Amino acid sequence: MTQDEMDAIVMTFPMAEKGISYGRPSYKVNGKFFTRLRREDGSVVLMDVSFDEREMLMEAEPKTFHFTAHYKDYPCVLARIDSLHPGSFRNFLERRWRKIAPKKLVKEYEAANAET
Repeated sequence: MTQDEMDAIVMTFPMAEKGISYGRPSYKVNGKFFTRLRREDGSVVLMDVSFDEREMLMEAEPKTFHFTAHYKDYPCVLARIDSLHPGSFRNFLERRWRKIAPKKLVKEYEAANAET
């Protein structure tokens, strides 16, 4: 996946907007951190990933999933975008989006997607 493809996927989510996190470009939803691309290693930060799930992902796909000491105590994982499948990325984002988007918007989103 390229950075442009990543950006396009992120921006499909209702209320997604570009913002700043840790002084770097990031994405927010409802004023809350959604994701960001790390310049240091070309990885995207995927939130709301349990520690057990993170371990499983890193074991199953070590070339894609990893974390740094900074993230060790947070329920998240880093994923290198050049090897991350776009569908997987979208699924991780949807999980995060459902948690931070306004509940009314989540219900509307679910209703709209149930019809497709």
